[in-house]
Amino acid sequence: MQVSGISVETVALLLGSVAVLRVVQGYLDYRRVLASIKYLPGHRTVVSSATVFGNLFPPIPILSLGHDHFWRLKHSSFAQRGLDVVSAVSWWPSAAAVLWIADASIVKEIMWSRGRFPKPLHQYKILTFFGENIVVSEADEWKRYRKIVAPAFSDKNNRLVWEATTKIMLDLFDDVWAGKNEITIEHGVDLTLPIALFVIGAAGFGRDISWKEDDIIPPGASKYLLEMIHARKAADKAEERHDLFSSLLAANEDEGLSKDERKLSDSELIGNIFIFLVAGHETTAHSLCFALAMLALYPEEQENLYQHIKSVLPDGRIPTYDDMPLLTHSLAVFNESLRMFAPVTNVPKSSAEDATFTTTDVNGEKQTITVPQGMILSLDVVGLHYNPKYWEDPETFKPSRFLGDWNKDAFLPFSGGYRGCVGRKFSETEGTAVLTYFVSRFKIEIKEEPQFAHETFEQRKERVLGARSAITLAPTRTPLVFKRRV
Repeated sequence: MQVSGISVETVALLLGSVAVLRVVQGYLDYRRVLASIKYLPGHRTVVSSATVFGNLFPPIPILSLGHDHFWRLKHSSFAQRGLDVVSAVSWWPSAAAVLWIADASIVKEIMWSRGRFPKPLHQYKILTFFGENIVVSEADEWKRYRKIVAPAFSDKNNRLVWEATTKIMLDLFDDVWAGKNEITIEHGVDLTLPIALFVIGAAGFGRDISWKEDDIIPPGASKYLLEMIHARKAADKAEERHDLFSSLLAANEDEGLSKDERKLSDSELIGNIFIFLVAGHETTAHSLCFALAMLALYPEEQENLYQHIKSVLPDGRIPTYDDMPLLTHSLAVFNESLRMFAPVTNVPKSSAEDATFTTTDVNGEKQTITVPQGMILSLDVVGLHYNPKYWEDPETFKPSRFLGDWNKDAFLPFSGGYRGCVGRKFSETEGTAVLTYFVSRFKIEIKEEPQFAHETFEQRKERVLGARSAITLAPTRTPLVFKRRV
């Protein structure tokens, strides 16, 4: 049989030859990639986990690492190979390798070498939906954003965070929960998301939001933000404000900007405000939910925190921002939650040049890691946070580890180095205040449900602390009960 003068057999032979050549070329590329990293041990899969397609698969040996692999694997990838730098090499859609790193000293070197190890900005493009911003920027553009954005996160703003949180929590206790000695929450984020949103509304945008308001922000968020920018620009500047939005506008008009430094456009203002909203709202809310769940699972730790709060506030008075340095146990609980449930599971970097790193294997021997130019490096935050080299018994909830000396380079929930999160103190202030208020007024427990009556502690822990990772790590379902202290 022939088709347009060419036999079916010929077509089949040509297609087969192309397929064979493609497989051979793919295999050669795969071997070349392995050779470029000196055959560093690690994962070997057909499909790259760095692609959307690769993350659609469940974990299947040889085929794919599956979705949520950083969160699911934690430090096991490194423990199995006795090395805190491993590789993930895949064949499709093209042969490529990514180096996963859970060595604190290497992470520190990368974080503080911005020029040598920049962000692969294409992986962050989804975060520019509302406009260019400080997260999705590098080099001079990042410096420009940083100079304008950083002053907005001042001590005056942190004080406003505490005051806003105080009002929000007292309104919850004395209004919404008035007359109730026991409150059941089917999912912890149903409580922590509104709290975090109300805080960012007040301390971020200068807008007080009531617990009784159903419509927090109208449809068309970018239009809404644009209207806010224009309204605030036209407002009386005599009124001094310390919310992030006002401070950002003031810094953008600052006479300290040189002639060569462009002010932020409305689009860039919206882009940076959007990032503050995502980073300051969702991540803090999820971290607080995990923290409340851990306190409920470990009542002895909850009692330790309660007794410490009583020692700082023996008269039961309302704590102020000036009390925050004394509320060390509240911050320790928040930090331990961030360690165990890092909001961002990995931080991607790229190598702008050929480089080498030195690490120590499980036998104490020095190992040299080869990094070719253009290689993607993944700072494995979860692997680092569960590395027993830096955290004793890392699977256990132990807030006390943050009350003494601890390795600051092995703690990365706010990134680090030059790119460290400018809103870190904002989040720490909110977290400390929320936990202090909850524990001082209520005992927190896991809701008892008949279908789980016979589960072990470990089974309960796994169920209550279930999580999924999309842009940030989020709890799946955390049923809590709050019992008012008498």
